[in-house]
Amino acid sequence: MWKKIKSWYSERLMDKEGSLRRRYLDIKNHDVDINGTEFFLAKAMIPDIPEILGIERAVYGGQTPWDDRAFRGELMRKNDRLYLVLRRNDWLVAFIGCSLNFKTKDCHITNVAVAPNFQNHGLGYFLVNTIVKKARQMEFEKVTLEVRMSNTRAQDLYRDIGFVDNGINKGYYFNDREDALNMKMDITKLG
Repeated sequence: MWKKIKSWYSERLMDKEGSLRRRYLDIKNHDVDINGTEFFLAKAMIPDIPEILGIERAVYGGQTPWDDRAFRGELMRKNDRLYLVLRRNDWLVAFIGCSLNFKTKDCHITNVAVAPNFQNHGLGYFLVNTIVKKARQMEFEKVTLEVRMSNTRAQDLYRDIGFVDNGINKGYYFNDREDALNMKMDITKLG
């Protein structure tokens, strides 16, 4: 009997991490207003991968930094990954993904891309802030990411949100060996 009580107590009351994980990773698909335009925010699923790859090709000059297999592997990991998509009139127009390290309390944004026709409309800003909000809800301490040294527009966006420079990864990007700027946000200091 004591063993059952102890097990119930640890499952229900002591598993704060698991409770936070279940509560905040269970995204309810819903409409969102971004600068006066309606979009549909949803958790990414396997059938979204072809459209995600299409956005990558449009953004990265015909290249796909991640392939179908990489995205499939990420989307299968339900406990430590979060991928979101934005749709407009049933077209996938933007996505973001992150890995969640519950031991180090680090949320690492792995990728974010917005279809060229929808850039400069606040979608990237919205998605990054959504991930930051989720990380705060799960009581994480920081959000990190890498960005190409040549992508100054994205760097400016991240700085506007509150990220700071945190070093350089030399030759980080596989296809052209471009350096990456590491950026991080300490979310323990947010009000």
